[in-house]
Amino acid sequence: MSEQYVAAIDQGTTSTRCMIFNQAGRVVVSDQKEHEQIFPRAGWVEHNAKEIWDNTRSVTAGALAKGDLSASDIVAVGITNQRETALVWDRTTGEPVYNAIVWQDTRTDAIAKQLGDLGGGADRYKDKVGLPLATYFSGPKIRWVLDNVDGAREKAEAGDLAFGNMDTWLIWNMTGGVDGGLHITDPTNASRTMLMDLDSLSWDEGIAGEMGIPVSMLPEIRSSSEVYGEVRERGTLHGVPIAGILGDQQAATFGQACLAVGEAKNTYGTGNFMLINTGTQKVPSKNGLLTTVCYKIGDQPTVYALEGAVAVTGSLVQWVRDNIGLIGSAPEIETLAKTVEDNGGAYFVPAFSGLFAPYWRGDARGAIVGLTRYVNKGHLARAVLEATAFQSKELLDAMNADSGVDLTALKVDGGMVQNETLMQFQADILGVPVIRPVVAETTALGAAYAAGLAVGFWQGEDDIRANWAEDKRWEPNMDDAQREKYYRKWKKAVTKTFDWVDEDD
Repeated sequence: MSEQYVAAIDQGTTSTRCMIFNQAGRVVVSDQKEHEQIFPRAGWVEHNAKEIWDNTRSVTAGALAKGDLSASDIVAVGITNQRETALVWDRTTGEPVYNAIVWQDTRTDAIAKQLGDLGGGADRYKDKVGLPLATYFSGPKIRWVLDNVDGAREKAEAGDLAFGNMDTWLIWNMTGGVDGGLHITDPTNASRTMLMDLDSLSWDEGIAGEMGIPVSMLPEIRSSSEVYGEVRERGTLHGVPIAGILGDQQAATFGQACLAVGEAKNTYGTGNFMLINTGTQKVPSKNGLLTTVCYKIGDQPTVYALEGAVAVTGSLVQWVRDNIGLIGSAPEIETLAKTVEDNGGAYFVPAFSGLFAPYWRGDARGAIVGLTRYVNKGHLARAVLEATAFQSKELLDAMNADSGVDLTALKVDGGMVQNETLMQFQADILGVPVIRPVVAETTALGAAYAAGLAVGFWQGEDDIRANWAEDKRWEPNMDDAQREKYYRKWKKAVTKTFDWVDEDD
């Protein structure tokens, strides 16, 4: 009998991947394709959902071809996705009524303010949904589409439109689309819409009503790990069970085996996302973090998390490459940063989409401060990397305050963890060891685990823990006085980005 595998489709902010894993949790083969980033105006970020679906089909076929595998070698497929990126499409035609509005997009700031003005401000729905009113989340994006696309509201109220984050869009298409496609999501994605009650894991009709969103548009909420259905007849993975759904950051938490209360990870991707497992207890944040669903395995109790979200980290490297030409490729940022000993007094606060945790300031915009004639491009490259580490330090401080337990080490994953200069500075500024696993792309791995658990490919959490292995750790070697000075200057730099957006912008 030939070896069998689990596939994971990782639909991210900049690309889509299909990764195939063996029972040891190691990548056997993968294929990846980037998609266009659409910026219609300042603060707006969109994706072409049809391009993403085409890319998903392409990378799935590509991974199987590279591995000389067929659908019969795959026991299950899991889906992980960029969260909060909202799409509305026509159930009859299968056509999106507008581009997907990306989680980084800030166009819904006025909608969020209007809802807050009904009473309670940014915290109007926080007790129920765990989130502040902000441009980040899906609900206000749906409202924007219904308010601004001709005929959309009428079609929605007639039951002809469907909403989903990218997990829902992919699964709908993978299971048949207009020909009986499943319209489903899981609690990790539903908890990022501002529309799901965290206790009941069901849509809150009162909040949906206030946002002007017909509940008929919303997908059915299923668990994160169960057999939902099979891939359509014409699909590359025809007949393979779709058996796992996890939003990307929850998937990375699962893939990092953060399965016990108090275990945490930080993912370094387009943005940075730190999650700490709080178990079956829903912990409200007093320090700017989000209360969210971590995962729900079948009919087991829901596991919750506290999350700190930073909008711009890896995408800052992309920005200095593409927008200002400081580097020719992403890895060059480390080479350039290593030409200097420190940041030369320069700090780069990348508030391109406002500031997320712990500030939640939609009025902030990016700034480089501390410039002198001494500063050169090496110092700016260093400041770019340090911005990621400083923002992660702010998340860790908030997490320690909310959880009441100081983390003694931080598991890290994502594309930027290959940057050793950044990882060392991260350990230095946190004052705790930073640990990278053997499989650093844990997002896809977490989705694979969710799917594999549902079909018995892995038996339980002990298998996941046994698969996790340390690759490298960085120990802090910065003295306390230097750390305090760097961090004090960073906090000062952040204040310079506030109150930039005026009402007429």
